[in-house]
Amino acid sequence: MFKEMKVAGITVDPFTNTPIVLLKDLEDKDVLPIWIGLLEASSIATALENINTPRPMTHDLVKNLLDKLGVKIVRIEVNDLKDNTYYALLHLDVDNRRLVIDSRPSDAIAIALRTNAPIFVEESVIKRSAKVDLSTKGDKVVTESSDWEDILENLSPDDFGKYKM
Repeated sequence: MFKEMKVAGITVDPFTNTPIVLLKDLEDKDVLPIWIGLLEASSIATALENINTPRPMTHDLVKNLLDKLGVKIVRIEVNDLKDNTYYALLHLDVDNRRLVIDSRPSDAIAIALRTNAPIFVEESVIKRSAKVDLSTKGDKVVTESSDWEDILENLSPDDFGKYKM
């Protein structure tokens, strides 16, 4: 069974400095943390803050392509968790046909935010995931663009791993 969730914000793992997108159910009972890459975190933060960039970012480009082709994102699903890796699906409506496309959760979330598609998570994934208690950890949830600017400005080239410029 799937549970609808929303993006509550982005935080940073204090041990690895890896961004984490936080999904919360609509009743604010369950929180699902998903560790993501820096570029995806930036894309999600941009969408959360409704920031328009001078040129389309990758997820904006995907949205623009879908719009021009008349494809609608019906929903996204975070549907599995294997070996600490989350899996997601994009459900598309193409000419009244449903297509299901495999996706990384971070990409699916970034696209869902741009297309106003609902986000669903399989309940078994929520149960198997690491639990985060935001009230006791003291971690800051980053949703403000100025906070992301601070984080991004303080990155070193080593923080990008294989994506070095």
